[in-house]
Amino acid sequence: MGTSALLTDRYELTMLQAALADGTAHRRCVFEVFARRLPHGRRYGVVAGTGRLLEVLPDLRFSDDDLAWLEREGVVDARTVEHLASWRFRGDVEGYPEGEVYLPGSPLLTVRGTFAEAVVLETLVLSVLNHDSAVASAASRMTAAADGRPCLEMGSRRTHEEAAVAAARAAAVAGFSGTSNLAAGRRYGLPTIGTSAHAFTLLHDDEDAAFAAQVAALGPSTTLLVDTYDVAAAVERAVALAGPGLGAVRLDSGDLAELAHDVRRRLDGLGATRTKITVTSDLDEHAIAALAAAPVDSYGVGTSLVTGSGQPTAGLVYKMVAREGRDGRLQGVAKASQHKQGVAGAKRAWRELSSGVASAEVLVVEDADGVAAPVPGARPLQVPLVEGGRVVAEGATGAEGVRAAAHRHD
Repeated sequence: MGTSALLTDRYELTMLQAALADGTAHRRCVFEVFARRLPHGRRYGVVAGTGRLLEVLPDLRFSDDDLAWLEREGVVDARTVEHLASWRFRGDVEGYPEGEVYLPGSPLLTVRGTFAEAVVLETLVLSVLNHDSAVASAASRMTAAADGRPCLEMGSRRTHEEAAVAAARAAAVAGFSGTSNLAAGRRYGLPTIGTSAHAFTLLHDDEDAAFAAQVAALGPSTTLLVDTYDVAAAVERAVALAGPGLGAVRLDSGDLAELAHDVRRRLDGLGATRTKITVTSDLDEHAIAALAAAPVDSYGVGTSLVTGSGQPTAGLVYKMVAREGRDGRLQGVAKASQHKQGVAGAKRAWRELSSGVASAEVLVVEDADGVAAPVPGARPLQVPLVEGGRVVAEGATGAEGVRAAAHRHD
């Protein structure tokens, strides 16, 4: 079953109604998705959500129930309802591959089609890309701060149930090693992680009984949560019950750096030299960076990740940059609003490299024939995603798309 095309704002359809009435609805147009600026203190963003968008776009349409509701509520007139009954996106889309980094002004996605086709996509495109790119951008900062130590996504309980799945996917694009969310694991082939919470320890008469039950059920390679009561005593019990082959212990409260050093000394003293330490507890990229010198083996991140670490939207906009003129040729357009000025014309993007390191991003505006001169020695950033309404980007969706995006970002 396709995604309902009603996942849009009312003004998209009222604009369509007016354009159908005055004959401009079928003018060819170009829309671009870009960020006017990045959040304070951030040097780049990460493109995420493209694969999710491509999964729903081919089947996006207005159902009979959708159309009946639109007519009943008087959202648009009968002529527009009739038009929407056969509405399909039959245009072209190109964009930055998922996992690529972007800067202010980068044309992350370029949508080419009639106004009637392209305007309906605005809200859905921005809903997907703004959420997923915000999460991926935060996740990238966290994996960079972790400096090779695994980061694990644990934010399902801190957001909408479907947003949790999308966030787990976006985190994987930016290098997270696993997720606690089973739906994300199933849909996108992500490794799933998790063993027990404090409630499991509190359920039992004492910590020994809880640890023994978990080890019996999951094996000695499990991760035991050791901060329900006394951490030092719990570490002793954990190794005594699971043996020196205990997989890991988890710390979820207190001064994590100090505790990690103390727990590492105790584990080593008990012969559990290969037992790992994972830490959780409201981590973000700054807290992870502060733990760089601590003997931590992995980080579990929840709230800060799924909320974009203080930036829950990427601030992306969907703006018309060209439309068909009276002569049948495309002409650049842009608004001149204060602080929101646009740059007219569709752009082609290239990334210049210096000794294998990105040094600049160059945008070239297309001419009226859709041609933009290439930048010698630079890498083109945009790739075809949809042609004539058909997805042409191979391996960009599902589990394969996530793996490819993660590899690209790495």
